Amino acid sequence: MAKTVKNKHPPFWFGGSASCMAAVCTHPLDLLKVRLQTAGMQNLGLARTAVNIVRHEGVLAIYSGLSASLLRQATYSTTRFGAYDAMKAYVTVPGGEPAGFGMLLFMSFGAGWMGGLAGNPADIINVRMQQDLANPPEKRRNYKHAIDGLVRMTRDEGPRALFRGVWPNTLRAGLMTSSQLATYDIAKMQLLKLSYFSDGIATHFTASLVSGLIATTICSPVDVIKTRVMSSHDSQGLMHLLADITNKEGLRWAFRGWVPSFMRLGPQTILTFIALEQHKKVWHWLNDESSSRVTM
Repeated sequence: MAKTVKNKHPPFWFGGSASCMAAVCTHPLDLLKVRLQTAGMQNLGLARTAVNIVRHEGVLAIYSGLSASLLRQATYSTTRFGAYDAMKAYVTVPGGEPAGFGMLLFMSFGAGWMGGLAGNPADIINVRMQQDLANPPEKRRNYKHAIDGLVRMTRDEGPRALFRGVWPNTLRAGLMTSSQLATYDIAKMQLLKLSYFSDGIATHFTASLVSGLIATTICSPVDVIKTRVMSSHDSQGLMHLLADITNKEGLRWAFRGWVPSFMRLGPQTILTFIALEQHKKVWHWLNDESSSRVTM
């Protein structure tokens, strides 16, 4: 008697795995973005900042904080992708119409908020490790790796320090996820309606490029605030920091680092979604093969 295999959804951790793969490739760009966002009025521009890092800190400095970046993706991206896919599966009727754009935005914002909360401690360590070598020697934290940073931050600053900047970070994560995941799904659906697009690399690349452009623009102001709060030694609060940087730099700070942000987020988004689609493709192939063997 033939047995059937239930059609399951891909594992929740696929988004985190794909994001970690992309982070390895784009980490130097993320480091440049952080350095530019924290430079204030001494901003040297993308090219000169990159040259200065290599000249004064060494070639390997472009991968400063990689362990924290991977830990961040393993917590933040695993949570947001997993929660988003679970919510989509819950509201989508098998064989029925997919969720509308409004519902996708709502679900992806909630998933991003949860991801930002889960990834906040690793995000702080990520920002601090990327910025550390640019600080004066007396202000450097010199974390050995991400776990060392978490342990020392908790010991020296208290458990509350793990959630420093959590409000701008969760807001940014919600905006990022809604402007990234929801727009990717919608862009992909619209592209597949055109006769010259199929469910392949070209479609995934184009949809993720659109998603990356939108996400970078929407999230830029909140991203700058998040970076400043997490790297700051000032404990007087968010409003004090906003007033201070606006007084010193004007409103230009809101889109400071947009180019390196897109140079990181564009490739990060493209590589993440292509890797995620390949994860799912291989998983479905293996699942179908397993189903065929069982039903024979």
